[in-house]
Amino acid sequence: MSAAGDLALAARLRGAGLRATRPRLLAYMALAELGGHRSVDELVVALRGRGQALPRADVYEVLESLRLAGLIMGTDAGPGGPLYEVAANAHHHFVCRACAEVMDVPGGSAPPLEAGAEVGVADEAQVIFRGLCHRCAQG
Repeated sequence: MSAAGDLALAARLRGAGLRATRPRLLAYMALAELGGHRSVDELVVALRGRGQALPRADVYEVLESLRLAGLIMGTDAGPGGPLYEVAANAHHHFVCRACAEVMDVPGGSAPPLEAGAEVGVADEAQVIFRGLCHRCAQG
């Protein structure tokens, strides 16, 4: 990312109520550059490969702070930990049972479904579709 991009990201973090710390900047930039849906472990490896190693626990805490501030999205796509992505619009996900690819499904809002007054007031809902992607279905 360029110096101007770094400054813009720092301003975005501050605008979301977060300090623009080195770990937050590094994790956000790595997530944005990798694209897609990434695990904490994938980001740890990517950062280490760039000579910017951060402890796994720090990466997890950074990603959660970015998610809670609304700067990234997190999803639970199945076995393993959550996956994170830089996304501009709310959406759902499709997980292929054969190849485990996670794909965006347009649509979604907070919340698209009602949880029911007896359990509480929901501020987020995630829909995960599971099945075979086109490639695996034809395979």
